[in-house]
Amino acid sequence: MLDFYTSFYYALFVFYGGVYTTMATIQARKSRGRKYWYIVESRRINGKPRPIMLAYLGKVDDLLKRLNGLTEEIKLKSYSHGAVAALLQVANELDICKTINKYVNSKRSYTTKKPIRNNLTVGASLLLAAIGRACRPTSKASWADWAKTTSLSYLLRISLNKIDSQHFWDLMDALPVESVEKIEEEIIQKIFQKYNLKTDTLFYDTTNFFTYIHTTNNRCNIAKRGRNKQKRSDLRQVGLALVVSKRDKLPLFHLTYEGNRHDSKIFSRIVKKVKVRLEKLGLSLEQHTLIFDRGNNSKANFALLTKNDMHYVGALVPYQHKQIVNESMRYLSKNNKESSYRTQQTIWGEKRTVVAFISDALKASQLSWIYNSIDKIETSLRQLQQGIAKRKRDIKSIEARVSEIIKKYESYINYHIDKQPNGKHQLNFSINKTMLEQTENERGFRILITNRHDWSSEEIIQSYHGQSQIERSFRDLKNPYNLAVRPQYHWTDQKIKVHFFICVLGYLLTALLKLKIKEAANYDYESGALIHELNSIRLATLLEDTKTQGKMKAHYKLEEMSKTEQDLVAALSLEYYHRKRPKISGFSVYN
Repeated sequence: MLDFYTSFYYALFVFYGGVYTTMATIQARKSRGRKYWYIVESRRINGKPRPIMLAYLGKVDDLLKRLNGLTEEIKLKSYSHGAVAALLQVANELDICKTINKYVNSKRSYTTKKPIRNNLTVGASLLLAAIGRACRPTSKASWADWAKTTSLSYLLRISLNKIDSQHFWDLMDALPVESVEKIEEEIIQKIFQKYNLKTDTLFYDTTNFFTYIHTTNNRCNIAKRGRNKQKRSDLRQVGLALVVSKRDKLPLFHLTYEGNRHDSKIFSRIVKKVKVRLEKLGLSLEQHTLIFDRGNNSKANFALLTKNDMHYVGALVPYQHKQIVNESMRYLSKNNKESSYRTQQTIWGEKRTVVAFISDALKASQLSWIYNSIDKIETSLRQLQQGIAKRKRDIKSIEARVSEIIKKYESYINYHIDKQPNGKHQLNFSINKTMLEQTENERGFRILITNRHDWSSEEIIQSYHGQSQIERSFRDLKNPYNLAVRPQYHWTDQKIKVHFFICVLGYLLTALLKLKIKEAANYDYESGALIHELNSIRLATLLEDTKTQGKMKAHYKLEEMSKTEQDLVAALSLEYYHRKRPKISGFSVYN
């Protein structure tokens, strides 16, 4: 029987562990009256033979059950791993928890003398919230439910089951709002030092996020009613201003502001702040250009840019500068080969370079909207035409209905109402083709202004076209599946601002992942697609019953991955991250 077991265990060893180059044997050893089997190899140490234990095989009965497929003692569970591991890794490299904790105000915490809850610091809690926003936006109350589906608890060596909304509220309250800008500045400085980034063009824009904060809530002054970009002007909203870099799309600056503020008023608040941010990062103002849209225009704002020695590329509203429109249209119509018209003019008291051009993409989009609107108007007018032909109606009511249908497009529609001998009315209408042709010639027209007098017209136009990149950033922050600012269930100014900081932090960490992957594997992902791909990388946990006082033995291994997932793991150096599990500075009260 011993020979059988010896042969069996040796075969098992070869199957699981591979063949060793030197002879190994199966040996039994007793411990507390029980026999256990090991793979042992004889080696010479200091000239004398010594047995070296290579692997523990266990008891005979357990191994026989495995051989026969009786594996009911083994349980398998897997967790979403790639995204949380990669984001933790980047956060640890930048020492984010420690940076946040430097600015914590312990007197502002409601429940404890020190801003610590469930053995987690403020920095740790805000980082966990930021990772949650990046991977799966939820309410603070549902955060722990999401965390259970990930490897976060295993990677951090702590239980996250007790983290609830109150946990986040207490520790968010301990972070003074005025410190958010300092924290962001310090994190960006570390990013530039570590990644050796180079920037030249910066894109600036604003957006807003509607909330469900009640009208009678007087504790909140930042949520106001205004023109909402998601068509929810009936709700109170919060504004977000963002500055991102051109090449890496990193958010270098953000500002949370009142929802009823006009873009031009916010622009005057951020110009000086952006200048200070660039100076503290050690970046040259001469080499950087701020790109913004025409919603920020005002004489005072352009004067402020000049005062702060900022280079810029902006846009003018054609209706307000008809002389430039007429000059450029005459020039472009005479010179069909030319794609732009360039001049220098004194605008708002300063000489500026002006470049006018017709954007084919913009023209196609605008005309498509007009054509679709006219088609709908024609359909409605035909229905009205058929209706009044069947029964008598008052001419004033017919005219009112026609005016309601054509609304802003009355210049494109010619119509007249004739009274018939039978007392009924007839509606006749047609499309004003002359007006439509004029619109087709004028649409897609853009006027850009800049103080970059040495730039070519093509450089000016291309830099302004890059403005779409920040629109992409806003789309990411409104993606309901990853990185979203909403849902947010906060109703005080302080917590709303800290919440927005958490969301921008999650977006910043994701942008750094994109940068690392692009450099290592030459993959250029959209933010949401990258997080989705990383979430699909899972960590499997095999739990084996040890028959020892109910304890289970856990084995951790990455699940089988696709080629793309393998490339992502290699690019982010995640192969062995689940084994190393490095401690994160400033994360826990214990370290």
